[in-house]
Amino acid sequence: MSIKAEEISALIKQQLENYKDELSVEETGTVTYVGDGIARAHGLENALSGELLEFNDGVYGMAQNLESNDVGIVVLGDFTKITEGDTVKRTGRIMEVPVGEAMIGRVVNSLGQPIDGKGAIATDHTRPIEKKAPGVMERKSVSEPLQTGMKAIDSLVPIGRGQRELIIGDRKTGKTTVAIDTIINQKDQDMICIYVAIGQKDSTVRSQVETLRKFGAMDYTIVVSAGPSEPAPLLYIAPYAGAAMGEEFMYNGKHVLIVYDDLSKQADAYRELSLILRRPPGREAYPGDIFYTHSRLLERAAKLSDALGGGSMTALPIIETKAGDVSAYIPTNVISITDGQIFLDSDSFYSGVRPAIDAGTSVSRVGGDAQVKAMKKVAGTLRLDLASYHELESFAQFGSDLDAATQAKLNRGARTVEVLKQPLHSPLAVEKQVLILFALTNGFLDSIELDDILAFQDGLFDYFDGSHKDLLDGIASTGQLPDTDKLKAAVKEFADTFQGSASEDQLAESNK
Repeated sequence: MSIKAEEISALIKQQLENYKDELSVEETGTVTYVGDGIARAHGLENALSGELLEFNDGVYGMAQNLESNDVGIVVLGDFTKITEGDTVKRTGRIMEVPVGEAMIGRVVNSLGQPIDGKGAIATDHTRPIEKKAPGVMERKSVSEPLQTGMKAIDSLVPIGRGQRELIIGDRKTGKTTVAIDTIINQKDQDMICIYVAIGQKDSTVRSQVETLRKFGAMDYTIVVSAGPSEPAPLLYIAPYAGAAMGEEFMYNGKHVLIVYDDLSKQADAYRELSLILRRPPGREAYPGDIFYTHSRLLERAAKLSDALGGGSMTALPIIETKAGDVSAYIPTNVISITDGQIFLDSDSFYSGVRPAIDAGTSVSRVGGDAQVKAMKKVAGTLRLDLASYHELESFAQFGSDLDAATQAKLNRGARTVEVLKQPLHSPLAVEKQVLILFALTNGFLDSIELDDILAFQDGLFDYFDGSHKDLLDGIASTGQLPDTDKLKAAVKEFADTFQGSASEDQLAESNK
């Protein structure tokens, strides 16, 4: 076998062409302390705040405290294998998560890694979890409605695309249910939903995912879960990871709904983290920047200007109160950041009024601009009706001699409460909400027994679906109330033929 000189020279030339005279420089530090999910390292002089750092066993951490002699690192994973003296190196990357269409329909953890057993997520796009919120000139005012499908919310505290509306109440008052029903109602609404579960039991998250799958909502939903057994840093970064996933769609001109369930647990995780990092505690032992923690997260929800594609991200943060105390530290913070709140009352919930929305305390500061005209017309007097009803209700129990006007107000108020009740996971289309509220405010329900209200409502919807579909379609397509006389005549046609259970009992009695 002869060796040809030309072949050898060609090979050497090829090797020389591919040779790059570059030095690989890595800045490394030494772990000086580790415990309770945090580590301290000496030698990382140029580390950035929020930078991803890699320990020598492959576990990642995030730089939090940049101090004169060392760096405080929160460990994003199992910290038990890290020991003093281990090396930790800079990656030069700020903490980021995978984003994109491939995430839809998946359940992931705070780092964007799949935890649903369906294999890897095929996406090479990432976004940093921290991003500056859009500025004043990059936004436009909220003008499009986001329908929740719940009469009590869409009529009294309407939400617009790009709004931040707080859901607040004691535990077990239906906060998560309101959020899940809102996600279910986004089907065919060209809306991508993100549900961030912070500190929720794995079994609870699984049941929520199954509910969403049952109603076909997982086709447009991403679930981010940080369970209570995970380290505090993962609970702290979960909502920021969810916001980064949502921003990918928002900046591409799409509409996003993001639910943070709940920020009370995230605040507790951040408090734990801060105390372990030896940051000075403030009120209720929370660190001084707890307000900034929530404000920089919630300000990322916006309605973008047309120049940026007109996308939107609507945030529904959830806060749990203790014994209805909305004046506690975290609730007041988040109330002051958001554009309104939906307050859920435990007394109403246990008395059977569900969703248990307290119309007196709940408010939407921008939703009225985004409410469809038809809903605005029919829901105009609802809040006053409810307020006067609750006021008179307490007096009415003391005396039976009530004048006709007071009796009429009590009568209308009781029917309003009944109409605003809604079964679990059964959101209503906006045109049907308008229809039943029109019947209510125009007095068609005043003579109906309270027990028959639900039957009247179902019958009215069936009647309109069969005989007056054009009127419903008109409300859905234009957002305007059709000719009032025509609508009144159609509702009267049904009301005249409706026989509730009370009427049937009377009929059976007379037949005897």
